[in-house]
Amino acid sequence: MNDLATLRVLVAEDQAAVRAGLVLILDAAPGIEVVGQAADGADAVALARSLRPDVVLMDVRMPRLDGISATRELTADGLDVLVLTTFDLDEYVFGALRAGAAGFLLKSADADRLVEAVRLVARGDGFLAPEVTRRLIHAFAGPPGSRLAEGPEPADEALASLTPRERDVLGCLGRGMSNQRIAEHLDMAEATAKTHVSRILTKLGLRSRVQAAILAQQRGIGE
Repeated sequence: MNDLATLRVLVAEDQAAVRAGLVLILDAAPGIEVVGQAADGADAVALARSLRPDVVLMDVRMPRLDGISATRELTADGLDVLVLTTFDLDEYVFGALRAGAAGFLLKSADADRLVEAVRLVARGDGFLAPEVTRRLIHAFAGPPGSRLAEGPEPADEALASLTPRERDVLGCLGRGMSNQRIAEHLDMAEATAKTHVSRILTKLGLRSRVQAAILAQQRGIGE
């Protein structure tokens, strides 16, 4: 996305009142325009493919086509999806993580956090609410039978293939850093940080930097 361009967002939420509130907040934010609204997952996919927004804000529970399936289809098309969820995580969230969602935001988040999350996802930095991170880590760390879904788990050989610099970048991802912050922290250009992130995802067979952040925290990389 061009940094000087208006950030275009599609809001997919089945509850009309909640959807109206999200649209109101986003349209009021400088440089953001809501270009479409959808009340179910099927319409969200169709509209997103037609409008090609910078970010799709997707409710995890949607009629006709659930949020996971919609997210999977849209990420396969190269679109960035920011998933809305409640604090009580369920299997939908884990499915969305595996489907390549670029971020997870609690429905209880305030207006500033919503706008921040949308901007970060549009920039390619991803967003993971701290509360969601803790719940995901706890679920993935538990006994296999207690997991609602398996998390991304690259082989040890894949992790070993990372260069020392890539491992440093992975550790930064685990601490929730944006590309800009990674660049500042590791004294490199932001474009270089972005390239490292892309290579890490490719080597580890991951679909999003959110998956990489979860993995880094699971493995204690960068602590």
